[in-house]
Formats: sequence, C-alpha cells, structure tokens
Amino acid sequence: MKKKPNLILFGIDSLRADHMSLFGYDRLTSPHIDEYAVGGTSFSHVTSPSIPTTPGYTSMFTGMDCFGTDVVALRHEGGLGAHLKTLAEILGEQGYNTTCVGFSGNPASRGFQKYLDFEGWGSWEQGRSPKAENLNAAAIPELKRLAGEDKPFFLFLRHMDPHAPYLPPRPFERIFYAGNETDPANRSLDPVYSFKPFRDFHASWFPPNCTDADYVIAQYDGAIAYMDACIANIFSQIAQLDLEEETLVVIDADHGETLADHGCYFDHHGLYECTLHIPLIFVWPGHVPSGLTFDEPCYMKDVTPTILDLLGVNPKPKIKFDGRSLVPLMSGQPWIAEPETYITEATWMRKHGWRTPQWKLIHALEPDFHFKPEVELYDLVADPGENTNLAEAQPDVVKLLEERMLAHIERRTKATGRPNPMYTNLNWHGHGSGPFKTSQQAYDTMYIGSPRQARSLQAKELRTQRGAKKL
Repeated sequence: MKKKPNLILFGIDSLRADHMSLFGYDRLTSPHIDEYAVGGTSFSHVTSPSIPTTPGYTSMFTGMDCFGTDVVALRHEGGLGAHLKTLAEILGEQGYNTTCVGFSGNPASRGFQKYLDFEGWGSWEQGRSPKAENLNAAAIPELKRLAGEDKPFFLFLRHMDPHAPYLPPRPFERIFYAGNETDPANRSLDPVYSFKPFRDFHASWFPPNCTDADYVIAQYDGAIAYMDACIANIFSQIAQLDLEEETLVVIDADHGETLADHGCYFDHHGLYECTLHIPLIFVWPGHVPSGLTFDEPCYMKDVTPTILDLLGVNPKPKIKFDGRSLVPLMSGQPWIAEPETYITEATWMRKHGWRTPQWKLIHALEPDFHFKPEVELYDLVADPGENTNLAEAQPDVVKLLEERMLAHIERRTKATGRPNPMYTNLNWHGHGSGPFKTSQQAYDTMYIGSPRQARSLQAKELRTQRGAKKL
C-alpha cells in the first residue's frame, strides 16, 4: 500500500506579508522563500482575523473561526474545547507520525505525539539571537528520523525570528541599515521610551542609547532575511532526503506585526492591516500548481481544510469546517470569495470589528491603554495605511458596518449554540480585575518588562501536552 503524503508546515510568528519581497517589499528579505514559492501557489490577500498567536493558530489548526473555537485571547484559560479536533489529531488518527517544534505549552498545539523546543527569545545582554539556527538544530535531525520511518509524517515548525526581540545575527543586523542608530538628533524612538507598559521590554533588547526607529525596523527585516537563509537549509534537506514528490510544504504566519505603525510599537496588537495581513504558500510538485499567486481574500480557517483536501485525508467522523478548501481556486474552478469578515483581538486591548474590501471598523469593548477612541473607521481604498479615522465624519458607514457585524455575531452564536467569546472572556489580560473602566487603568495595569515575561505570556511553562510525550 502506497504511503500517504507527508506534511511540513512552517508557522512563522509575527511575519507580516508586506515585509516579504515575495509580495513586493522593496527590501530583499525572503529570497529563498521567494524562489521556493515559484514551485507552488501563493496567496497575497490572507487575513488572520483573530489575533494574536493562540487564537490565530487555533483557527489554523482546526479550520474554525473564533465562534467555532471559543478562543480569542493570547492568555486563553484552559485547553481547547472537546468539540474541536486539531490537524495533528486528525492526521494522527490517519496513521501519521506528528511532531511539533517550538510550540509546547500553548493550547493551540494540542494533539502532537512529540514536542521539541529550542531557544527562541533573547535580549541585548545575551547577544545576537540565532533563533532559526536553534530551530534547525532541533528540527533537521527530527526530519531525518521521520523520513526514515515507514509512516507518513506531519512536522510543524514554529519560527520565532520576526517576533520581538529582533536580534538577528551578523551580518543580518546591518544589511538593511547604514545609519547611526545612536544619533542624538534622531528622536523617532521617543514615543516608544515614553510608553510605560512596554518601554522596559524594548530597552532590554534595543542597543544602548538607540534613538532611530528605522534601525529597529531594519532589525525586523534582517530577522526575516536571517530566518529565510536558515529555512533554505530545510528546503535543501527536503531535497536531499528525496521528499519533494511526496511532501506538501505549507508556509504561513499566525499574525503580522506593528512596527512604527499606529502607536503600537514593535508588537502585534491593534486590528490594523499590518497585524492582520499574513502570507500563505503551498508547494507540492505535481499536486499544487506552480508559479501562481491569487489575490482573492482567504483566511486562517481555510488552511486546515486545504491541507486535508490536498493530502486526500477525510476526517472521521466528518467535520464541518468554518473555513473552505482553496484547492478549487487553485484548480481554476468557480470560486465565490468571502470578502467581509469579523476581526478580534484580546492581547493588550479587547476590541472587535468588521472588515470589508473598502472599510475597516474597529470597536473597543473596553478602554485601551493607548487612549484610542472607542470607534475607529478607515477607508482601506483611499487610506491603505489606516491613518485617518473617519468615524465621526462617516457615522452612516459606522452604523452600517456595526449592524453587519452584530448580525454576523448573532448568526454565528445561533449556529454554534455558544456565546461570542469576545463577550465572555473577561480575564483576557490575566489580571483578574474584569474589564478596564478607563484607559488610565489599562495603562497602569498592563506591563511587560522583559523578554522572559513576554515568553511567559505565550506559555507560562513548558508542560506535557495531554496524551503526548514531552521531550
């Protein structure tokens, strides 16, 4: 009996699509991924509607939206619901060996048979951070082991390089920057140093006396380029192990990143396009069309249905996914896009909204620590950078979008039989104080002081996943 095809899934934390040369960025940040993607199909208009990491990856691994997962917060309390089945669980039941690299301890990673970890953080004091090389040191021997087994495998690689702290090793820290990052006349980082909730965290990995925001952005881009070079090593291993014809390779991200955007510096909160817009690539010679890029809107919930369709795997019992397979679109069949979507965040602020091809509505469910207005409205066609809030100038548009959002919430809560998790997850911030009453309260309460604390927010401790061996 012919062995089923393998799956290698790259989940790249905090990678915004518009900073990849693959999608037109003017810096050559992803040359190896760009070249590899030519052998497959890319999607340029992919949204991660529920940010950040935990809800994003939960949607990706289950094929469900936030109503289907009940997961909207980074600090999701408890595990995934029993009504969900993850991609790792589905493939495990189909006889796959399943290994997760770099994502232990997060509820979204439930169901893998084996977990491996690597050092994916860092600080200025610790020095330049070889995150992707650390991942390769764990992943490549495991890839070789899996390739030698008589079972098909699913290998998930969670890359951490674009995630703060941005500390790419030499020479990548200066390939996109030739200035003086400590120029005292440059005041572009003043707002960062004056924002109490994050200033100590940023100071822990910025160079001493750093003044230039462009330098920090160049570190983000350099981290992408460094990771891209290390990912090329895995591409080479796939070829050397003669796995190309029998392995589906998928590349995506859990969310994007705010850099010097919207006052949400060097993090991934704020329901702006820089945070929602992610890459998605499928490569499998002979099975996925090569050299194609699609601009139709698609979403994180579409990833698992597409993977299962390509692999020819039918879950038992059958699962009614909220997402859809993208295989018909790749194959040139008639395709009706889903142009509007509900968007949520519960990391440092609790907000939701509604996105259409032209409009973006953002509505705060409680006061936020950036002292932003309760309602924001952006014309994505006329103002793609989302720099001008039109909420007061366009009240009729606000009303229309609010009505469409609330109607969607009502439909989905009826369909699932469960309340909107954005309304029920009131300890999203982990402080046990309930919703914030004022922005000042949020500002005084929310604080991240070090990379160690940032890491603890993603996984309070690396622990054994239920039913899996922790290595």
